[in-house]
Amino acid sequence: MQIDAGRVIADLRELAAASGGEHAGAKRLAWSPDWSAAREWLGGKLAELGDRVTVDRDEAGNLWAQLDGDGSTDGFVVVGSHIDAVPSGGWLDGCLGVMAALEVLRTLAAADAPPPVTVRLVDWADEEGARFGRSLVGSSAVAGTLDPDDVRGLLDAQGTTLQDALASVGVDLDAAAGARSRLDGARAYLELHIEQGPVLLDTGRLASAVSGTFGDERYLIGFTGQSAHAGSTPMHLRRDTLAAAATAALEIREVGIRHGGVTTVGSIASSPGVITAIAGASEMMLDLRHLEAEVLATMLAECRAACEDAARTFDCEVAFRRVFGATPTPFHPELVALARRAVDAAGGGDGPPIPSGPLHDATEIGRLVPTVMIFAQSDPPISHTEVEDSSEEALRVAIEAYGATVGGALELVAAGGLEAAR
Repeated sequence: MQIDAGRVIADLRELAAASGGEHAGAKRLAWSPDWSAAREWLGGKLAELGDRVTVDRDEAGNLWAQLDGDGSTDGFVVVGSHIDAVPSGGWLDGCLGVMAALEVLRTLAAADAPPPVTVRLVDWADEEGARFGRSLVGSSAVAGTLDPDDVRGLLDAQGTTLQDALASVGVDLDAAAGARSRLDGARAYLELHIEQGPVLLDTGRLASAVSGTFGDERYLIGFTGQSAHAGSTPMHLRRDTLAAAATAALEIREVGIRHGGVTTVGSIASSPGVITAIAGASEMMLDLRHLEAEVLATMLAECRAACEDAARTFDCEVAFRRVFGATPTPFHPELVALARRAVDAAGGGDGPPIPSGPLHDATEIGRLVPTVMIFAQSDPPISHTEVEDSSEEALRVAIEAYGATVGGALELVAAGGLEAAR
């Protein structure tokens, strides 16, 4: 199947112009009015496809659009990604996959005959987790791994709870599990994304099939000591939680280096937060990732030990709250091979599939449904920033490869391949 890369890029630029500007920092924070406006824009694009495409929203806030097949094959193929963005994020992260999926539906809707398999587009809700620290909210609800009690009290920077943010757009956190039925009968999931890193640029490849995603553990770690006057409290008597957290953060960095993974302390917030007082309480945000589950577990144990050691050193207490976890997710080998051939045929260069360090909705869905991703080269090789970019050549290659991979997956399913999710 050939899809029009030029139209995908035009849609991306139109969305960027409506979301702040191509390199002005995307304004599509999940559950916000800006995000809702972007979804309305997407809804307008879907409405242009006519009555062959039906659109609705599930209990977790995910947006779905369906184009029925000819009835000859059971199940359906899912295409999509996410339209939400981090604050001041880039113009391609997530929405590249949504616009490519839109073009898949547009191409199929314009064909003389329906496809052999039903195709569903999905725009996953709150992939980024930028407001509340809990990524993949919509896809994890569909995958059955979202426990409302684990996320109920999460707050954004303004003190809004996650459940209140969901409620503001008509989503009930406690009813989100009802979205699980959306995968019943799914035969494949295919997602296009920018790489967000340097591997493809360093090797000169414009695109690549993706072998799978890293596992991830995400914690809030609270240190409790004693606030006291900065001038009258001797150094050896201080119960300084910021000192404990900072000491732990340096050792956590070594854990990532030692095991060939990545460990990140994204924030340390301390109180009372004044220049003349010792920090009596500090909360650390910890994220760690690795491609192997056993190594990830070892890294987590060592990070916890580093925090406990630092707490003892500074006479503090420490508590751990897990806010997110994802096991490493290898993608379906038959679909990975299909994507690799499509990338090569589109001019992206042949090379081994690369793993993804960043999480994606494919991480959740890939545990239940045969899944593959394709990456477009990032240049510069960074993301979650307004300067995020990819060359038009890389975008065209990746989009064309994605269309061909979707077409190949439809043929594979129509021929009886790939088992449906139950």
